[in-house]
Amino acid sequence: MTTGTVVVTAISIVLTVGVYAASLRVRARFPSPLLGPVILSAPVLMVIVTLTPIHVAGYAHAAKIITWFLGPATVALAVPFYRNRHVLITNVVPMVAGLVGGTLVAMAGAILAGRALGMTSAINGALSLKTATAPVAVAVAPRVGAEPTLVAGMVVLYALIVTFLGPRLMTACRIRGPVARGMAMGGIGSGQGVAEALTEGETTGAAAAVSMVLAALLVTVIAPPALHLLT
Repeated sequence: MTTGTVVVTAISIVLTVGVYAASLRVRARFPSPLLGPVILSAPVLMVIVTLTPIHVAGYAHAAKIITWFLGPATVALAVPFYRNRHVLITNVVPMVAGLVGGTLVAMAGAILAGRALGMTSAINGALSLKTATAPVAVAVAPRVGAEPTLVAGMVVLYALIVTFLGPRLMTACRIRGPVARGMAMGGIGSGQGVAEALTEGETTGAAAAVSMVLAALLVTVIAPPALHLLT
């Protein structure tokens, strides 16, 4: 990379970290799913990148570096899992049953809704992957005839909806158990669901992390045949 590219990349990374840190402070001051880091940070960064000489091409290098840290961040989720392993192991049967059932219902419901509305096969394919975490969904997208960019956007949008409505719906239904709440948030809300679950406690976050990983594996295996069967 040229010196100019290195400078732009460094500035982009600093801006991203700064905006994210500011969004965390806002969320701490005004607790609400609508003020989550993703919801706040993304629009601010888009405005900055658009209105400054950074531009999308310049920010792309920083995005690659930042994305690399998703790996270590995901591995770090093993810490709350290890600390709460006894609780999770004790509830393994209902956890697996709920995860499999919830994933199947969410996937089938999305595919059938898309079919009823006359959606194209590409959109139906994207709908079938909406509950998987974005990196997995993007990787599986070609197998279901979906555009990776569309899939990524749909996963993020769906996760935002789940993050906002999920805790409220579970509270309204008197679902208070940390394992149950975590499994629901992680299984259908992917990474954002895990982040929201962690705000409720370490046990909830650990259950959400397990649910996110297992749901991604299930979607990878089930999505192609389910799409073929239901469309």
